Amino acid sequence: MKTFVAKPAEIDRKWYVIDAKGQTLGRLCSEVASILRGKHKPIFTPHVDTGDFVIIINASEVILTGDKLNKKRYRYHTGYPGGLKEVSYRDLMNKRPEKAIELAVKGMLPHNKLGDKMFKKLKVYRGGTHPHQAQKPEVRELRG
Repeated sequence: MKTFVAKPAEIDRKWYVIDAKGQTLGRLCSEVASILRGKHKPIFTPHVDTGDFVIIINASEVILTGDKLNKKRYRYHTGYPGGLKEVSYRDLMNKRPEKAIELAVKGMLPHNKLGDKMFKKLKVYRGGTHPHQAQKPEVRELRG
C-alpha cells in the first residue's frame, strides 16, 4: 500500500466562521491554526497546504486568563538603531484586537513560505460582521 499524498488540484477548501466571544486566546488560536493547516482532514499532508479559510468575528471579546492582560507584552523592532518597541496586551486589545489573534495564530503555523500561504487564509474582524457572505461560510463550534 502506498502513502497518500494530496495534490494541490485535489483540495476542496471550505470557509468557516468562528465566534471568538468568550473564548480563551490560546485555545482559540491553536484550533484555528489546526484548521488553517488542514489537520482536521483525512487528506492532511505536511508539505501541502490542505487547510481551509477561517473568518474570526468578535475579536475584541476574546479573553486572556490570569494577569496576562497586564503582564504580557508584544515586542517588535522598527529596524532602526534603538528601535525596540513594547506594547502591553491591554493596549493591543484596546487598539487592535485583530492583531493579537493574528500574532498568536502566526506563531502556531510553520515558519516558512508554506506557513505564510496558510496565514493568508485567515480573516479576523473586531465586530460581529464580515464581508465574506458570498463564500457561504459554515459556522464552526470549537471543541471544549
